[in-house]
Amino acid sequence: MNTEAATAAKAPDRRDDGSRGRGRLPSQRREGFVLFLSIVPLLVLVFLFSYFPLYGWIYSLFDYRPARGLSGSEFVGLQWFTMLVSSPTQVDQIVQVMLNTLAMSFLGIAASVLPLAFAVFLNEIRATWFKNLIQTLTTLPNFISWVLVYMIAFSMFSTTGMVNGLLESIGLISEPLKFLDSDEHVWLKMALWGVWKTLGWGAILYLAAIAGIDQSLYESAKVDGAGRFSTMWHITVPQLMPTYFVLLMLAIANILNNGMEQYYVFQNAFNKDTIQVLDLYVYNIGMTGNNLSLATAISMLKSVISVVLLLSVNALSKRVRGTSLI
Repeated sequence: MNTEAATAAKAPDRRDDGSRGRGRLPSQRREGFVLFLSIVPLLVLVFLFSYFPLYGWIYSLFDYRPARGLSGSEFVGLQWFTMLVSSPTQVDQIVQVMLNTLAMSFLGIAASVLPLAFAVFLNEIRATWFKNLIQTLTTLPNFISWVLVYMIAFSMFSTTGMVNGLLESIGLISEPLKFLDSDEHVWLKMALWGVWKTLGWGAILYLAAIAGIDQSLYESAKVDGAGRFSTMWHITVPQLMPTYFVLLMLAIANILNNGMEQYYVFQNAFNKDTIQVLDLYVYNIGMTGNNLSLATAISMLKSVISVVLLLSVNALSKRVRGTSLI
């Protein structure tokens, strides 16, 4: 009897454990429901600003006239999609626009290594005040609108700007150089302005990644006699590669999404053919050309291609790196 009593005392009360487990479920469900409610506002915003506007794709099936409204506009089916490939003039324009878009996107992708290099060298600055000053000065342009950037560019590089005035005063040129009102090297100019505006901001992600590197790696390198450049090349850069490749794949997936603000403020009658990217082309057709239906059709195709690129890059990431982006 004593042995059976001791065994019974040591044995867990499964019924009691089960009741306690069942008792915890309602609290876990309540906690999960509260967490879900906390993200509901964000889900609503995502739906309103990202998915609800997709209803506007219906305009591509009509010959939409704002004065008549959608109900009073003629239903034309796939007419605008057919026009994109049947009109030689339209095809030539789209080819040039796609060339501009891809060229500027690839220049941006090629320049994506600059924030990484900038972050690596900025991290090596030992004077904290100087490091913070450089990071602040290079990050501030990201918060300046493209309108203000163009005002800076115009005051410096227009035919009557500071640069031309300086070059003329020292006798290097006899006539003003056309930096802005010219179709020469437009792709390179836009890429350089983009780098100037986003260099410091893009380096923030890499600086955060550098802060997460195991410091024992650097200590081991110092014990082995590695110098600063050797440490950067063999420790810092390899540790940043996963972050760089993720950002690179996202940039490739968004290769058609250049935005339009930069190109809109810098466009003029001289460089319109070489500066017009896909987003700006859609805007010009819809707002300037007053053809919202054709602009919607082009925007739809761009969105579909972007989704296909994203899924392709995600599959490539999963195959090469073993992890997916989405």
